[in-house]
Amino acid sequence: MKALIIGAAGFVGGYLMDHLQRDLHWDVAATKLAQEKIARAGVDVYDLDILDCEAIVRLLDAVQPDYIFHLAAQSSVALSWKNPNLTIDINVKGTANVLEALRAAKRPARLLLIGSGEEYGHVLPEEVPIGEDNTLRPGNIYAATKATQNMLGSIYARAYQLDVLMVRAFNHIGPEQRPMFVVADFCKQVADIEKGKSDPVMRVGNLAARRDFTDVRDVVRAYALLVQRGEAGQVYNVGSGRAVSIQQLLDQILAYARVKIDVQVDSARLRPVDVPIIEADIRKLHTATGWQPEIPLAQTIRQTLDYWRGAEE
Repeated sequence: MKALIIGAAGFVGGYLMDHLQRDLHWDVAATKLAQEKIARAGVDVYDLDILDCEAIVRLLDAVQPDYIFHLAAQSSVALSWKNPNLTIDINVKGTANVLEALRAAKRPARLLLIGSGEEYGHVLPEEVPIGEDNTLRPGNIYAATKATQNMLGSIYARAYQLDVLMVRAFNHIGPEQRPMFVVADFCKQVADIEKGKSDPVMRVGNLAARRDFTDVRDVVRAYALLVQRGEAGQVYNVGSGRAVSIQQLLDQILAYARVKIDVQVDSARLRPVDVPIIEADIRKLHTATGWQPEIPLAQTIRQTLDYWRGAEE
């Protein structure tokens, strides 16, 4: 089998390349932006701007993949508030270009679109855990673009009989994640304090929010299983099935700290709108693929903290 990963230079892309090559023994091609770097033995790497539809068509005809994983995205909620136009261009226009390119490609392929649990937005207490048929009430610009992306995927699957399926991925975490995401941010702050680079004060946002966190290595296993066993036109939740508060995460990280650290709420880290709880119902994914998460949250946190302890600035 041959897989094409669009937008492979990011956090998830590296883990997905590793899994497809090492565990499944697939041939892998990957795309990146011109300024990005991917150094992976045995991976064919291409520069690609997903805002150029013709370039995507040429790439698909050159690579002729069996499976396409569309990872290219502006994936930060915080950045989506600061730069909505960029988020819309990449997540909506870019995805539309990928779908159009797939429709024009000479050889059919199966496409997995990566959405987000943020699409569900303001979830009512009786709706938790959240199933795939739950009403979408996106509460931020990033979530709205991802909901639009997945709606487009569903329409293209029905209208043009394209082999497209979608996921709503809840928060995934692990070593090498950028510190614009909460676990990596907290772990980097602790590591910097331990190294004497920062004062012994953790700056945090809303600690009451509860989110569903899954190790990125479990997430990419789910993606690979879905392209093999999922049903075209369907959307699948990918998450742990258990919500924990940001306070719980912080307490776990501080328990591993080697120095005493104070905590301060930073108003700059508070979002204009924040959803109280997001937790996935993952029964549909499990039924389709047999997948379930394997890596405990405590292990992921420890390994992420150790990554930042060893990271060089």
